[in-house]
Amino acid sequence: RWYPPRYQGVVLGIAGAGNMGVVLDSMIVPWLAESFGWPSVFGFLLIPLLIVFVIYTLLAKDAPEARKPVSLANYAALLRDKDSWWFMFFYSITFGGFVGLGNALPLYFTHWYHVSGIAAGMMVAIVVMAGSMFRPIGGHVADRIGGIRSLSILFVLVSLSYLTVALLPEGPAPLAGQIADAKVAGWGLAELPGIAWLATLAFFIGAIALGMGNGAVFQLVPLRFRGEIGVMTGLVGAAGGIGGFFLAKTLGISWATSHGFMNGFLIFAFLPLLGLVGLTLVKRRWRTTWGAVSGARV
Repeated sequence: RWYPPRYQGVVLGIAGAGNMGVVLDSMIVPWLAESFGWPSVFGFLLIPLLIVFVIYTLLAKDAPEARKPVSLANYAALLRDKDSWWFMFFYSITFGGFVGLGNALPLYFTHWYHVSGIAAGMMVAIVVMAGSMFRPIGGHVADRIGGIRSLSILFVLVSLSYLTVALLPEGPAPLAGQIADAKVAGWGLAELPGIAWLATLAFFIGAIALGMGNGAVFQLVPLRFRGEIGVMTGLVGAAGGIGGFFLAKTLGISWATSHGFMNGFLIFAFLPLLGLVGLTLVKRRWRTTWGAVSGARV
């Protein structure tokens, strides 16, 4: 509420880039645990928490607009609005895909490309970092060209990335003597086969599109539901979390039933195309109703 409609995408994208904390955790926490022990990790994590708490306490203020009390009736009213469901569906694809990749990629890399757990963690960190860093850029692009157009392009990129990964063959397993550290089961980063790096590149591009898609969705949400942005943020965010669970579970089922990941990624590739169809169905109505008076590109 602090910012005018034309800046909603980039502002909410910057806020959403807090997902970078997950990347930092995955890179720093194992080193802290190894060096100082797990109990000490929580003590170290209290330091940035306290710093942010002090800054927030001193600087944070409520938006100048008057706030309305929120009740269960507000949630019920929004759930009766079909636009709410469209936004939840779109975000379940973008943020759900982002969360699903973060949860499922360690399984994918260790089973399909036979990499070590440490190498898999670093590869996942690269992918997740891409999605987090590009979320503000996605919001900025949506502010410039409109969230609908931006999201349409990004859905196509996500689908192509998933399709590419689905068609990649399994990587070779390391033979005895090919691993630098005999204590590590699987390829290390220095020995990764080229096909594993190709998959990482495809995931990297897909994660960028997913992160930018998150920013594009939240460029549109406050334009449509400016007076109910708090409630809608909760509903849309919950849908994204559910989407992440579904996507990660789908990959696990794909591996358990077919000893491969193709079927899971083909489903992933199909969902953004459904999102594209949904955007096609609503874009004219959105642009000629609330979008026409929003004061921003839709």
